[in-house]
Amino acid sequence: MYLLVKTTGSKYWRLKYRIAGKEKLLAIGTFPLITLAEARRKRDEAKKLIAEGIDPNQDKKQKKLAAQGEISNTFESIAREWYEGRKDRWSVGYREDMMDAFEKDVFPYIGHRPIAEIKTLELLDLLSIMEKRGVTDKLKKVRQRCGEVWTYAIITGRAEYNPAPDLASAFIPHQREHYAHLSVDELPEFLRSIDKYMGSQIVRTALRMLILTGVRPGELRKAEWSEIDLDKAVWTIPAEKMKMRRTYVVPLSEQVIDLLKQIQPISGSYQYVFPSRTDYRKHISDMAINTMIRRMGYSGRATGHGFRHTMSTILHDQDFNTAWVEKQLAHVDKNSIRGTYNHA
Repeated sequence: MYLLVKTTGSKYWRLKYRIAGKEKLLAIGTFPLITLAEARRKRDEAKKLIAEGIDPNQDKKQKKLAAQGEISNTFESIAREWYEGRKDRWSVGYREDMMDAFEKDVFPYIGHRPIAEIKTLELLDLLSIMEKRGVTDKLKKVRQRCGEVWTYAIITGRAEYNPAPDLASAFIPHQREHYAHLSVDELPEFLRSIDKYMGSQIVRTALRMLILTGVRPGELRKAEWSEIDLDKAVWTIPAEKMKMRRTYVVPLSEQVIDLLKQIQPISGSYQYVFPSRTDYRKHISDMAINTMIRRMGYSGRATGHGFRHTMSTILHDQDFNTAWVEKQLAHVDKNSIRGTYNHA
């Protein structure tokens, strides 16, 4: 072993050795980053390998490749690879919600783990956390998507077993139920509560606009200024953002136009009408509106999605044409859907 000193003044530890009849050179590290004691330890490790007929340089390369392989074989890396290959099949809103679920509910728990080493119990634990939060509908979707990631890993030779199907019966099935919603008589007091709310003006405006338009909360929070024409009083939601995959034009009332003009000085220079306060490049979270409703004291009595029910009921009470109501709610007019939303 020797210390190579270059004309630039840089110093490098080197070890000359012979293996299989050939002379080779092993780079141990730079001095003073690698001390003499550390260099000697690495030299001794290399000599042990040579004595066993193992080339230290080849051993070094194999360990590096193995480390890289571990990174590429983690659940998160494979999930993102699977997602990239399929995302164009889904609407923008759907794929954003999917990746959001992975990033919030899955990756923090098993994302760093090699997928082949993850046990059924580990997946059960993270799904149990979701069950305790009461998001049983989301839980089912996350389990199914995790299963698809494992299937992809098996097909690509990075896993041998898919634990997700084993958990299909481990949780109580999600029971579809009506979202908590207000009656027309409860609305005036609720609107006064919004006026008194001291939190974010962005979220406060989003809630008011949700009530006035009847769009889905996911469609509202992802609204972009480029989709809104204040002069023509229309908001054109692209097909890829819509649940039914059809472009949807939302007529904007004078009240909505006024709300948008109020927040335009705040968010008008950003992509989203309702930007996140922590990162203006993103929109408000899926919990923002319901969190505000809860803080207003309406937990269990109202939800963001519930205002679609309220709108439907009010319009039917006023004898508006059912087809018009369904159009306003961006529904395919099926009796099951109509019954879900109309409580008149």
